[in-house]
Amino acid sequence: MSTLTATPETRGADPGRNVLEARNLVKSYGHVVALDGVDFELRAGEILAVVGDNGAGKSTLIKTLTGAVVPDSGEILLDGQPVHFKGPLDARHRGIEAVYQDLAVAPALDIPSNLFLGRELLSLGLLGSVFRRLDKRRMREEAERAMAELKFRLPSIASRVENLSGGQRQGVAVARAAVFARKLVIMDEPTAALGVRETGQVLELIRNIRDRGLPVVLISHNMPNVFELADRIFIMRLGRRAAVVSPKTHTMADVVAIMTGAVKVEAG
Repeated sequence: MSTLTATPETRGADPGRNVLEARNLVKSYGHVVALDGVDFELRAGEILAVVGDNGAGKSTLIKTLTGAVVPDSGEILLDGQPVHFKGPLDARHRGIEAVYQDLAVAPALDIPSNLFLGRELLSLGLLGSVFRRLDKRRMREEAERAMAELKFRLPSIASRVENLSGGQRQGVAVARAAVFARKLVIMDEPTAALGVRETGQVLELIRNIRDRGLPVVLISHNMPNVFELADRIFIMRLGRRAAVVSPKTHTMADVVAIMTGAVKVEAG
């Protein structure tokens, strides 16, 4: 099986099934309560947007789901089974990949090297096992195959990341998460600081990831993007789950009103 084109474990899953759940998550920093009994559900085959004002608890929630932060109490379930992440590597080993705002790409390296960053392929035989020689040809072929499957266009697979546009760099980071994820992908502000055309490219890439069978958690302040992409919108306020709504039944004004506390609804 191809290294970068393994079938996501969530492909073909029941659309109503919860892939990732959190129950009554609590996290405090001294006297500051970042998460106050948050429940969370991500369903198979969906794009779930997470929105909220600054300080609402979005970043802390995402960090608990990716193992970067250990909650004080509460439970996280993956495919219905309790999991305990001690760090981000635990989450990655379970098939959860994340893309953060800083991208974590290496500008001086080419695209294949960035896709395999930290997971490089070694040559077969003694060259790989003893001398740790990288199999650059296989990484390049796998990278080309992955980008073609994700329908993301780049000037050349051999390009250095430093020579790419902002949207293309973002695409490389998103693609890296998508091709290694088996359960889900979490993205933190993937279109921040991008132009209109580049934003469109990244949004299309996110759709392609969802269409491959991977559910996506999208953290964003960009309401037009949220309403264009999301199947459901998870709204946070003051460390709590304020509501979960559908862009088909609620407007941007409705979501902003819930975020700011102008309208109170039962968390659902």
